[in-house]
Amino acid sequence: MFDLLFDASFLASVPRFVTPILLAALGGAICERAGVFNIGLEGMMLGGAFFAVVGAYFSGSPYVGALAALLAGMALGAIFAEFHLRRGGDAIVVSIAINLLAAGMTTFLLRAIFDVAGAFRDPAIAGFARVHIPVLEDIPVLGPVFSGQSPLFYLSLALVYALHVFFLRHRLGLRIRAAGENPTALKAGGVNPLWVQAIALLMCGALCGLAGAQLSISNVNLFVENMSAGRGWIAVVAVLLTRGRPWPLFFIALLFGAVDSLSFRVQGLGLPQQFTDMMPYLATLIVLTALSWWRLKRQS
Repeated sequence: MFDLLFDASFLASVPRFVTPILLAALGGAICERAGVFNIGLEGMMLGGAFFAVVGAYFSGSPYVGALAALLAGMALGAIFAEFHLRRGGDAIVVSIAINLLAAGMTTFLLRAIFDVAGAFRDPAIAGFARVHIPVLEDIPVLGPVFSGQSPLFYLSLALVYALHVFFLRHRLGLRIRAAGENPTALKAGGVNPLWVQAIALLMCGALCGLAGAQLSISNVNLFVENMSAGRGWIAVVAVLLTRGRPWPLFFIALLFGAVDSLSFRVQGLGLPQQFTDMMPYLATLIVLTALSWWRLKRQS
């Protein structure tokens, strides 16, 4: 049974499940470091997934689809900034509103634009081609993992390192950290923390939009209502567990993505679908509980 679950094809599938969680979590990390409690990652990802299909379908290019997803995520981030930062709305309430808005909007637009309900699949939807890396793809075990993946997978890996350096050395990255850790000092330096947090929300929306594009025009070439399926919430947990640190976040996203991939494979063993659907969220709860217990033990 172990050989049936953990083989080369399983390893090759893990990046496809890790990428959307990682991209959304990196976006959430920017908000976390900026001092914005954002649990609207699910809605931003769902909006990105829908508009990626719209862009790819009408343009015939997956890159236009990814750009449309990025802009859709940024638009939801701008709405978040308007109602939370400018109008003083509670972050949790605004986040839930973003999630509900995205769910309702994509359902409505699916009918309005494509005249279908539930799902939209069409050969005209241009999906990302796999990137095959010479030499690397011939290496046993590692080859299928790091070669033959979506361009968004390689982008997400690069962003882990880029975001780490961004927070440590870039002026905007330092201001984002200051907005979350000491906004008074930032204001004393002549910088409005609200503007910095607004930029952080736009960056978060962009990355969540790309996470949605990975779901709809990379993993599959279709859109299904609510196809984010809780992955945005898993990304929120990854952010909370790591407090927005990119490298720990990468390993947490890798764990959750591997369990998500495994849940599809264990369906072939005859386990109930309800149990396999529950596996990624069960793993999330176990990791959250274990880390909370470890932190309490260390403080005592």
